[in-house]
Amino acid sequence: MNIKQNRLLIFGAGVIGSVYALRFAQSGLDVTLLARGKRLDVLKRNGLRYNDNGTIKQISIKTIEKLANDDIYDFIFVPVRYDQAESALSAIKNNQSKTIITLTNTIGYDPWLEIVGDRLLPGFPGAGGDIKEGVLYAQFGSKTFFGEINGQTTERVKGLAKIFETADLHYEIQNDIQAFHVSHAALAAVNKHFYTNHGMVDIETARSESILSKVAADIKKNIRLVEQAGITVIPPETKSMGELPEKDIISRYRQMLSNDFIIDVKLGNRAVSKKAEILLLDEVFHKKLSVRR
Repeated sequence: MNIKQNRLLIFGAGVIGSVYALRFAQSGLDVTLLARGKRLDVLKRNGLRYNDNGTIKQISIKTIEKLANDDIYDFIFVPVRYDQAESALSAIKNNQSKTIITLTNTIGYDPWLEIVGDRLLPGFPGAGGDIKEGVLYAQFGSKTFFGEINGQTTERVKGLAKIFETADLHYEIQNDIQAFHVSHAALAAVNKHFYTNHGMVDIETARSESILSKVAADIKKNIRLVEQAGITVIPPETKSMGELPEKDIISRYRQMLSNDFIIDVKLGNRAVSKKAEILLLDEVFHKKLSVRR
């Protein structure tokens, strides 16, 4: 397989879509970024501008505003919020591309399968950050996870792995991707405690005992719910988090919230826009897990 002949489309030019587009483009892969509105205008005018260790750089990336049904890609990446996933998949439903990789939170795949069928290949992004004044401030902090719902290592999974190797991005093929997503949702849902009625708490409040004690209690409760539902808690780091005393979880979060990048991820502009996602994730997580008990 000649990786450079694979056509890649990233459906959405937010933080996650932009950072994957950047790495793919830097690695010489054939990548196109679908963007709209002001973001599209900026990308056309200035290219993709990004922060590289304090220096603002730019790279030209192919962009489109709309995906035609007969514009075929080997892989379409959909890095959108959980609350936007169904509308995004509906927008590309009639496109004839055979593999659609979702890079987002979720609890299950039934609504997505109803839209795009077995073209769905669920995944989870290994990057985070923010876009400030049109400049991407993002990085890969962990592996990208993906895998077939049935756990098989198919040819398309192998092909996707080769793309990540070409881009020098760490990845992990999950043979139980749904267990991974449910386990991650157990942690992600607790971010609801960082929201106020009008935005986010400030950094001092985020580090406070009153907030972090709720976060710690919910982490332990949520991971216990996953286990009680008979779902394997993965990866091991997530399982071990649930086994820590609450005071240790609080200490770990305080340490994380002393890192500028983590502060951006947890409390920055993109975090503000994720409120609807986190609240929906929390609601669906508890609804589904309570049914399975």
